[in-house]
Parts: sequence; C-alpha cells; structure tokens
Amino acid sequence: MPDLMYSDFWNETLSQFKNELGNEEYSNWFEKLEYDRSDESVIYISAPTKFFIEMFNQTYFNQTTEKISEIAGKKLKIILEASKEGKNPTKIEQKQEESKEELPVKALNTPVRTTETKKNNPQLQEEYTFDTYVVGEVNNYAYNAALAVSRNPGTSKIYNPLLIYGGTGYGKTHLMQAIGHHIHMNSDQKILYITGEGFMTEFVEVVGRGPKNKDAFSKKYRNVDALLIDDIHTISAQATATQDELFYTFEALYNKKKQMVFTCDRPIAELKWMADRLKSRFTSGLTVELHLPKYEELLAILLKKKELYKAELKKDIDISDEIIELIIKNISSNIRDMEGALHKLMAYADLVNKPVTMEIAQRELKNVFADPKQGNMSIDIIQRVVAETYNLTPNDLKGKKRSKAIVRARHIAIYLSRELTENSLTEIGQSFGDRDHSTIIHSHRTIEEDSRSNTSLYTNIERLKRMIKEHNVK
Repeated sequence: MPDLMYSDFWNETLSQFKNELGNEEYSNWFEKLEYDRSDESVIYISAPTKFFIEMFNQTYFNQTTEKISEIAGKKLKIILEASKEGKNPTKIEQKQEESKEELPVKALNTPVRTTETKKNNPQLQEEYTFDTYVVGEVNNYAYNAALAVSRNPGTSKIYNPLLIYGGTGYGKTHLMQAIGHHIHMNSDQKILYITGEGFMTEFVEVVGRGPKNKDAFSKKYRNVDALLIDDIHTISAQATATQDELFYTFEALYNKKKQMVFTCDRPIAELKWMADRLKSRFTSGLTVELHLPKYEELLAILLKKKELYKAELKKDIDISDEIIELIIKNISSNIRDMEGALHKLMAYADLVNKPVTMEIAQRELKNVFADPKQGNMSIDIIQRVVAETYNLTPNDLKGKKRSKAIVRARHIAIYLSRELTENSLTEIGQSFGDRDHSTIIHSHRTIEEDSRSNTSLYTNIERLKRMIKEHNVK
C-alpha cells in the first residue's frame, strides 16, 4: 500500500517544514500543495498553477526531496502537477475564505497571460524577470518577498511599500522589474517604473512649465496601480520640492491601496538629506536587504547569463567554467561588473568567430582585472570615510581609546588601508597612532576572518570600499 505509506511520509515532511519555517512562509508555499498519488519511487503532488511549480522548484524543491527521502529511508522523487480544472476546491480556495490577507491566493488563482497574448512593458528590461533571477541562500528572502508582492500587489499593509536595498550590482533593479513584469503580464493593472533621478528631473522640468503641467505630473503618478521607483538615493538634498511631491504621491497611492516598490543602495537611515516623513514612509512596509551572493551562487548567475547571451546572439558560444571562475575571483564585489566581463568575452567570440581560451580571457579582461589597490589612495581618506560612517572622528581611530565601537571601526579602517593602498605595514601603523606592524596584521586578520562568516560585515566592507573610491575620485 505505497499510497497510504507515502502520504504519511508527505504529511511528516509538511509537519517538519511547519516547525522550521515561519507561519507566513509555510502558508505561502506548503499549504498550496496536496498529496495526490504515488508509485514505488515517485510521489505526485498537486500544486495550484504551473507558475507556482516553477517558483517552488527554484526555492524549495531540493530541500523537500531530501527531507522526504530521509523520512522514508530511501531515495524518492517528487513530481509537482498543476491542479486540473473542475477538480474539487483545494486548500488554497478554502484558505482564501479564511484569510483575505494571504498574499499569493488571488494571483495564483488568476489566469496567467503569456507573452503570446500580451507584449512586454516597454518601461522594463525584457530579461529582468523572475525566471532569469537566480535564487540562492543570501537572496531567498528578498526573492520571496518580491514574488509575494507581484502576485497580489497593494492588498497588504505588511508588504506595501516594499523597499529593497543593497550594494551596486546586487540585483535590486532585477527584482523590482521582475515585479513589474509579473503584474503587467498577469493583470490589466497599470504600472509605472522610473528612477529616483528620473522622477526628480521630470518634476523640475514640469514645474518650470507652470501649474497646469504640475497637475498633470501629479495625476500621472497618482493614478497608477503599481509605482516602482529605482535608486531613491539619487534624489538630491536640494530637491525639497521633489521630496514633497513624492511624499504626497505616496500618501495618495497608499490610501488607494496601490502597490509601491522602492530600491536604495543603503539603509534608509543613512539618507541624511531625505525628509524624515518620507524616510518613515519608505520603511513603513517590508524592508529587505540584498547581499552579495556566495561563490556558488555567483557561478550559477553567470552560467545562466551565459545561456541568455547565447540565445540573444543565436550562436553556440561557450565560455568555460574555468574562465567564469576567473571572472568571479578577479571581480569580487559587483555582479554587474562580472556580467559585463562575461558579455565582453561573448562579444569577442562573436566578432572574431573563434573560441575564448584562458589566455584570450586574461588578455581581453586585463584592464577589468587591474589591481584594485590605488597608488594615489590616501589613508587619510579611508580614516575620514570610516570615521564618518561610524559617527566617530579620525582622531578616535588614531588614538588609544578602547571602547568596543572604536576598536571595531579602527580594525575596519586598518583592514581597508591594507586592501586599498600600497603602504607598508609600518606606514599604516604610523598613520594609526604609531602602532606596530603586529597590531596592523592582527586588525587585518580579524576583519578578514569575521567577514567570511558575517554577511552584514562583508556588505558594510564592500559599501565602504565604494564610498572611499568615489571620495578619492572627487
């Protein structure tokens, strides 16, 4: 009686996931599934839609297969099948009656339009969809949040607005536009995507043309179903009128239960020039942070990008895994730059019509792989940026104070001095209050080791590197 036995295995699997996951995440994923039937080595599970199956396979399929095989004591295969029309009401429909706040319900029961019946939204980049987003451990939460918002936009105060923040090239724009694509392709809702700088520039131009144009601007932004504003940190400190307009736009859309999504390259609290009332609105819903993916996830991202580029070029151009690993090792902090390096090699192979060898890759990317240490970088700049970030003074970093906050910031500044300058250990020690070389080595090693296991510290280090380099260029 495998059906009876396997259904017990499935129920135990669900029970374990319910204990391990939060109520919301369990509800969004596993309450949508129903045991259907099984044979000797395969369990067939009913799921609400094909799209749901695609998302589940990317997110929880491997974990589920491993768990149920462990419970059963042998290797089992799981196959998810979309529910057939005319089937008895499922748990999803029952749950919808119980709780109208559950985000995925409405969208999962909405017929999905395909690209054959509806064209892509011209505001959005065609490749920035959920299908092309590689989900890994560090971005799984942000991905699920974006997916939930896209399925039922504007219906929950918990998810509105959605704020996504993280370093340059971490995938914020991809997730934001994936939300836009999904809403556009699966509903008749009107979306509007723009950058913070674009919003500011358009507003300034419109105001200069008179009150009637300003009214038209307000109407344009306040009569959409989903407003997506990318890089809100690009709205300048001097643009107080733009900030006011954005605040009133936010209020109008929020009161009408329209979805808003924002992205930023840092936590909102660090936008010192942004009006407090606007910052509080940005963070009044759900805030998620994107981190730099782990090595294996970066490899998966570039392999997927390679396939997309091949399809775009309509040529079977191959870039070896060894070359992709070379790119990752030499461009450590920016996914967009990694993709750019891969794109350059694909273009080279296309234009010269020859395979890319390791030697060619190293030659073509030598400028991209240039030594990150800058001969003109000063320790003084590093100290000033780190001190300002941690609300200290450069003298705190150079002095003898031993409070936990100061010591941590001092370690970080010393680590960055070794990473970004050509100065010797002795020279760095002299710049930090005549500390000896062993102290400099200890500080560097402390941050290097901690950043390997502390994702937040790693993200902060990479953000400081960008700030220091930007400051050095000015």
